Amino acid sequence: VPPILLDKQFSDFTPDITPIILAAHTNNYEIIKMLVQKGVSVPQPHEVRCNCVECVSSSDVDSLRHSRSRLNIYKALASPSLIALSSEDPFLTAFQLSWELQELSKVENEFKAEYEELSHQCKRFAKDLLDQTRSSRELELILNFRDDVNLLQDEANNELARLKLAIKYRQKE
Repeated sequence: VPPILLDKQFSDFTPDITPIILAAHTNNYEIIKMLVQKGVSVPQPHEVRCNCVECVSSSDVDSLRHSRSRLNIYKALASPSLIALSSEDPFLTAFQLSWELQELSKVENEFKAEYEELSHQCKRFAKDLLDQTRSSRELELILNFRDDVNLLQDEANNELARLKLAIKYRQKE
């Protein structure tokens, strides 16, 4: 590869846009699948008021770019394809991420609309995933799913745990 192509000043993307983040931004299922299978993951974003050396340094240099970098990570994490391919429990991931994004919209005022839209995207993903059920039995299994109970063995335990979780995270879709 010619050195000029590796020079960051000629890049179309900021340094925080990794291949997995770019693939997630475009919701490219095939590329995300390939990268996830190779063990690539999206880094976890730091808290808004994180005081680690990296965050303090980045914020001091360019606080808007630092906030934009966090938004880029969350935009990737909210990708339906990434959630489907990398989460053991896509419903829980979508619920928690939607909640977190809604909370961020209250703190990150300059990107309030973007965080709200990403929160809505996660809610829509959970609803669309639920719409894929083919029978009332599948729907029942999903709505009653709990990590600590084997529903196939314990049919009497119909507590609608997943539905209660949706209510807890204010998933109205």
